[in-house]
Amino acid sequence: MRSGATPPAGGPLTAAAQAPDRMTPPAAQPEGPAGAPGADHETRVDDGDHLALRLWLRLLSCTNRIEAPLRSRLRERFGGSLPRFDLMAQLDRHPEGLKMRELSERLMVTGGNVTGLTDRLVAEGLVERRDDPDDRRACTVCLTREGRRQFRVMAREHERWVATLFEGLDAAAQAELFRLLGQLKRVLPAAPGPEARRRAARSTARAPADPA
Repeated sequence: MRSGATPPAGGPLTAAAQAPDRMTPPAAQPEGPAGAPGADHETRVDDGDHLALRLWLRLLSCTNRIEAPLRSRLRERFGGSLPRFDLMAQLDRHPEGLKMRELSERLMVTGGNVTGLTDRLVAEGLVERRDDPDDRRACTVCLTREGRRQFRVMAREHERWVATLFEGLDAAAQAELFRLLGQLKRVLPAAPGPEARRRAARSTARAPADPA
């Protein structure tokens, strides 16, 4: 979503937002041994390993090669982070606001992580907490008008960046990859939510250590 476009007339988002967009499509990196410039998850396997294992590590490698430049561009252009962008994206999709528990579930992180990030966005005037009339113990989190404006700027640039990263595949190849990944997603078990992960972590912490 970010490009070299200047922010709207409301003014720059941050000093970092005024920096030119230096993002270009990453050059293909040769595969090599661990520690070499082209090292990634796939360096753990070779042609003799199970195809499913090689496919899984290729997916991880591609995810990292997409996320790394996105994180870098968000930081350099807007002084932000990917978790910050993701939280604001959820609130932009739900103008009525979301409870902290709902944010935690949608972002698949713990409540503590969401609270800390929300606190910082509230302090910057980008997010506000509203009391829930039906539950005095809960509150609803919403984007402020300025928060929505800033997010829309970031979102346009983020979309453009992602499109740039995928431009090595034509539309037909992208559609086929999307279809195949959707097919894979349907046969995989759903990821556990934050509460289930917390219960599992507590159970592991209570488990007796293996005897030496």
